[in-house]
Amino acid sequence: MERFALATDLYELTMTAGYYSKGLMGRATFELHVRSLPPHRSFLVAAGLEQALEYLERLAFTSEDIAFLRGLPPFEGVPAAFFDEYLPRFRFTGTVWATEEGTPVFPPAPILRVTAPLPEAQIVETVLLAYVGFQTSIASRAVRMVNAAAGRPVVEFGSRRSHGVEAGLYAARAALIGGCGATSNVEAARRFGEPASGTMAHSWVMAHGDEDSAFRDFTEIFGSHAVLLLDTYDTLNATRRIVSSGLKPSGVRLDSGDLTAVSRAVRRILDDGGLEATKIFASGDLDEWRIAELVGGGAPIDAFGVGGALSTSSDAPLLGAVYKIVALERDGHVAAPMMKRSPGKETLPGIKQVWRTYAGGTAAGDLIGLADESGGPAQSEPLLTCVMKDGRRVHPPKTIDELRAACRLRVDRLPQGVLKLEGAERYPVSITAALRRTADTLAASSK
Repeated sequence: MERFALATDLYELTMTAGYYSKGLMGRATFELHVRSLPPHRSFLVAAGLEQALEYLERLAFTSEDIAFLRGLPPFEGVPAAFFDEYLPRFRFTGTVWATEEGTPVFPPAPILRVTAPLPEAQIVETVLLAYVGFQTSIASRAVRMVNAAAGRPVVEFGSRRSHGVEAGLYAARAALIGGCGATSNVEAARRFGEPASGTMAHSWVMAHGDEDSAFRDFTEIFGSHAVLLLDTYDTLNATRRIVSSGLKPSGVRLDSGDLTAVSRAVRRILDDGGLEATKIFASGDLDEWRIAELVGGGAPIDAFGVGGALSTSSDAPLLGAVYKIVALERDGHVAAPMMKRSPGKETLPGIKQVWRTYAGGTAAGDLIGLADESGGPAQSEPLLTCVMKDGRRVHPPKTIDELRAACRLRVDRLPQGVLKLEGAERYPVSITAALRRTADTLAASSK
């Protein structure tokens, strides 16, 4: 990962210079949360924390970065010491509390909070929002697709539709956390220690003189890993040719047409030809609603490949994640709670914790309160834990397999009504009396 010191909005850097110039260096707390759930989503799944922490640990300015900033017109009036002394030694030294990746989250509960000297806490806003907001959106949609598949494997296939190479990489990561069992992105498989999955291209079939030789050659090279693509020309005829050729592929892939009807016809041909063990893999513009329709209709499909709908979060491409200041130390005093009151963009004040309450092992609701409130309700767990102190991670990162397993357990503890694709129940989120009093007091004092 690059240091990304300049991969941020200009105003993060101008504010950092402004804070330094005016001596506004007290410790501040910012919290990252989502304002509201996107349409069709009844929950989100936290993801992207590992990349956020890696960024914070590595954040530094090179001499080239500093020279570029010094030459920008907005910085003409900034003291030379900012460039000569502050930026060369800049490192993130703060504390981070966060919800573990794979945990279902509900607005407006904070997913992550940062406490650091004000310039440090401010300058990281853009990158934290990019990593956490993007991967949270992808992971939550992956869970929806995996749930719709009802136990059938789902493979992430979306890199070619993603909004850039890095987006494809981290979309794959988030999809794996959300329950996908493999990815077509080989770099993601290598970097995150997960299975790489792929079949064959139409060009392979078209590069051969006929489908018989295309299937035979592919199977000869790739053996038990060969999954044969059926719909380059005529799907059912291609299936018959596989049977008549004596080939016994581990799987075949359908990528177009009426997948329910075609999969049934392909299954009959395979079974009649003694290929009961050959699996049917389906792809082609799938999303959670289409997968649910196929499963509900009894289509004999053994696994699904999902692409652009997942890697671009096509149903909700913009997640309303925000990163706002909630407390600030002034003149060395205890951090004072702060809140934003803009209509439609209000925030809750103070340094907060989120408690998830349970009834009979099922999540019953989340309670947002001030972090210094004594404990939480009975039968509850705090969702925010300390993951970074003095700019260094507290624990080594977990594997994708560990995060995926934890995600499955936590999702399964949500009420079944919350998990429905259509007409989902609203999950209860409330705030403590102490937090309400703090907000009311601040609101009254600003009138």
